[in-house]
Amino acid sequence: MKPIFGFFTVAFLLSVHAKAQFQNITISTTSFPNEPCIAINPKNPAQLVAGSNINNVYLSTDTGHTWQTDFLGSPYGVWGDPVITTDTTGDFYFFHLSAPSNSHLAPDWLDRIVCQKMSNMSGAWSPGTYTGLNGNKDQDKEWVAVDRQNNRIYMSWSQFDLYGSTAPGDSSNILFSFSSDAGSSWSTPQRINELAGDCIDEDNTVEGAVPAVGPNGEVYIAWTGPAGIVFDRSLDGGQTWLPQDIPVTNMPGGWDFTVPGLNRCNGLPFTVCDLSGGPHHGTIYINWSDQRNGPNNTDVWLVKSTDGGDTWSAPFRVNDDNSISAHQFLSSMTVDQTTGYLYVLFYDRRNYTDDKTDVYLAYSTDGGASFINKKISTSPFTPFSNIFFGDYTYIAAHGNIIRPIWGRMDMGMQSVLTAIIDTASLFAAPTNVADVKVELESSHPNPFHETSFISFKIKDPAMVNLFVTDLFGRKVATLIDSERLTTGKYVRQFDPKEHRLPPGVYFFRLGYDDKVKTSKIIYLEQ
Repeated sequence: MKPIFGFFTVAFLLSVHAKAQFQNITISTTSFPNEPCIAINPKNPAQLVAGSNINNVYLSTDTGHTWQTDFLGSPYGVWGDPVITTDTTGDFYFFHLSAPSNSHLAPDWLDRIVCQKMSNMSGAWSPGTYTGLNGNKDQDKEWVAVDRQNNRIYMSWSQFDLYGSTAPGDSSNILFSFSSDAGSSWSTPQRINELAGDCIDEDNTVEGAVPAVGPNGEVYIAWTGPAGIVFDRSLDGGQTWLPQDIPVTNMPGGWDFTVPGLNRCNGLPFTVCDLSGGPHHGTIYINWSDQRNGPNNTDVWLVKSTDGGDTWSAPFRVNDDNSISAHQFLSSMTVDQTTGYLYVLFYDRRNYTDDKTDVYLAYSTDGGASFINKKISTSPFTPFSNIFFGDYTYIAAHGNIIRPIWGRMDMGMQSVLTAIIDTASLFAAPTNVADVKVELESSHPNPFHETSFISFKIKDPAMVNLFVTDLFGRKVATLIDSERLTTGKYVRQFDPKEHRLPPGVYFFRLGYDDKVKTSKIIYLEQ
């Protein structure tokens, strides 16, 4: 295998829009890239590897500011669905679909899932190993997770008796395999789903199986299909699984739905588990999108479990636009295992009445109880439905290095981008929004030693929330919780000692409807 540096090396930098909050970096504009994936090396977070359809691979050694690009090859073929991960030694892996004859018309198209490895950032990729070879059956839509305690690699995917078949006798199932030797060999795949799906690659097909590792080495996997989103787990490293899948939630409208400008769109789930050692350690999260609020209003959702997947919360909407006619779609999710913070990436059309599309990042510092949304793309784009746009985006985070990756389309030309997410800007309290309905008057005294008061006027009855956040945007105190207030002046007291808060900088956040006003306060030692 030729080294990544030896064939074609390009460093792309996109100029920063004058009013952009986050710098966008164009990784590549060649080979019609889509379905990107990205990984950060926890042992050296300056090292990033990304990939996109169909065989594009990208490497950065400066946290994503500049990139080198090459094209992956394998004797088993490279046919898309790129998934990138890194193990406990810092080696990277590129997983993808197969096409040994390099043709989607050949009988061996999609006949296995391939794993290629790059050691020590050498740029040289192994020819690859594989799993899932099973006669004429088709293997599709894989995803992986690494157990940081023992370096095991877990993989789950969808197996089709015949991809695209409408025959009643053909079915799809969720398969699972693992490697205990850094991808050199793989366990015999086993079916883990209880209810099979069809092979049409639509709502009744079982897809979206993404593994996650629990705090004691548990393997968690959720997927969707004819029974909605369901969950399974293994407590012995993937040897055995539950006899019955656990229902998580339904997906009204299904996972395969229509978004204008895309030739197809899916809401397949992503599953992660918090291993940070923080207050939400062990919590399992599942993120997806669906159209339960109508075909013109795709939304992004989250559920969580704090008991190993036995029970699940009600769905919580991640996007905060409150629009009845805007699409948020193709979401992906990760957790920074050093902080426990959740990050959800998605496309968003809240700012337009046509197909113009932005990219948003939502983050939660309180275990998914609340999310703050921020636009991270510097300009919108408009996709063309006659060009395949891809089925997913992705995001990686480690040690407050947050690197989303997404595709965009400009006049039919496709590109792949990331953003340099400055955490000071990301976690900063939202800017004030002018509105005559609620008027924030003052915070006094400020600075203060014991207590501070916030006063505000309600000029038109409104549903109000008032809470206090720290410098990083984390909610530390709630003063008003979704209370409908009538016209008048209000004053609320804040005593940091009641909440066991140390001296420092805090913010009052007064929320009403879909707007927020803030006031900075400084708590001093006596």
